[in-house]
Amino acid sequence: MDLNNIAKIEQAQYVNRRELVRLGSAAIFLVAIIIFVGTKMPGSILLISAAVIGGYMALNIGANDVANNVGPAVGSQTLTLTGAIIIAAIFESAGAIIAGGDVVGTIRKGIIDPSAISDPQVFVWLMMAALLAGAVWLNLATFLALPVSTTHSIVGGVLGAGIAAAGWDIADWGKVGQIAASWVISPVFGGIIAAGFLYTIKRTITYKCDKIAAARKVVPLLIGTMAWAFTTYLIMKGLKKLFKIDFIYALGIGFVIGVGVIFIVSPIIARTSAELKNSKASVNKLFVIPLICAAALLSFAHGANDVANAVGPLAAIYDVISHGAMAAKASIPLWVMVIGALGISLGLALFGPKLIRTVGSEITELDQARAFCIAMAAAITVIIASQLGLPVSSTHIAIGAIFGIGFLREAIKANYGKMIVEIKSHHAGADEAEVTAFLDKFEAASFEEKGHMLADLKKHKQAPTVTKKERKSLVKEYKKELVQRSAALKIIAAWVITVPLSGLLAALIYFTLRGMLLP
Repeated sequence: MDLNNIAKIEQAQYVNRRELVRLGSAAIFLVAIIIFVGTKMPGSILLISAAVIGGYMALNIGANDVANNVGPAVGSQTLTLTGAIIIAAIFESAGAIIAGGDVVGTIRKGIIDPSAISDPQVFVWLMMAALLAGAVWLNLATFLALPVSTTHSIVGGVLGAGIAAAGWDIADWGKVGQIAASWVISPVFGGIIAAGFLYTIKRTITYKCDKIAAARKVVPLLIGTMAWAFTTYLIMKGLKKLFKIDFIYALGIGFVIGVGVIFIVSPIIARTSAELKNSKASVNKLFVIPLICAAALLSFAHGANDVANAVGPLAAIYDVISHGAMAAKASIPLWVMVIGALGISLGLALFGPKLIRTVGSEITELDQARAFCIAMAAAITVIIASQLGLPVSSTHIAIGAIFGIGFLREAIKANYGKMIVEIKSHHAGADEAEVTAFLDKFEAASFEEKGHMLADLKKHKQAPTVTKKERKSLVKEYKKELVQRSAALKIIAAWVITVPLSGLLAALIYFTLRGMLLP
């Protein structure tokens, strides 16, 4: 047998073994849930089934949703894949257990009217169907490397199962409309804010002749702004179930901490930058520690908020089975929260790398400064949307921010290409050495100096010697696509079908459960 064929067979066997280990580990986790819940409440088949589905949902949240928090840090090579998984697992679990809250609304986002469901048994079937449908869709999306919203998945599941159980009137269609609007609002807000921060960094640092001197002044301000935004974000979202603080106070606390951080990091940046070369790569090094902190804080806030997507319905089912009646709010036992936290962490470790790579490197190329802008966009967009009462998805924000970064880079490259064409057009017929010298000088100039050089060219512009066809050809040479269009179309399509598809799955699962469990 050919040695190449033997190598391919061995490689395939290795991949299959890894896949079996992942699936086996997930199966062991679910079996452990069966044993634990079966011991805690023997004979309760419904609760055991619901706990397994909740664990399965938590695995899929970890595999899909958590990638948005650490993907940019991995894509920019700030963190290794292993390091990102460890940080995310620790802070996701901490957020879920410390700040996940002890009470959760039994109907997510008020998407259906609970008063339309009078039978507690029907409610249990509804929530199980919603949870399983959301988990199945997330599993499929992860397999296809599509980052989708777990919140939208479970909302679609609750909506579909609710309609199957009590008809179309049970749904709050105004809330459904808000969720549909968030498909546009979330990525657009994220993209604009991320692009705005990146453009600011370029104008104030990387387009300057002395980049390091500019970085000493600007980077501490950016880190202070990050501290302000993340403090406000954590108080409002990550710690809201521990204590509630008015938005203005949260903003004020964040501002004070942000100013303090500026004073702390300014001398550190000055010392660090003294040994750096005057280059863009050196500037990027100054964003490494802030970016790691951002990944950790985003993971903490995500664990505090989104663990309810996995354990909220499970807590509601446990409450109904324990007390025999539905309640507007359901307490979350610690063991339920632990299932959610462990499931998210395990799902991230076993199946998260695929989505981390997709988010971090397969949409557009990221460096530390770009990844920093994405993290800033995630925090600030959530703060703004919360105050405007707009439902937004953290997944949509992060992906929108990545697209915003990529499209801004394309626009800048295209504009730079037009400048080069303008220069070459003006120097048409001149000596090649003269053109090269001018281009080298133009390349080394600051943003403002480039503008002055182009203005001077236009003042002394002669009759064009480059034809329109040649000009278009030159522009095309410099035009580059820095965002994967195929990835963009696939992800947008997945977002659009998330709610209706998970709703349809939930309705089918509900009718199946009802048919199996009715006497």
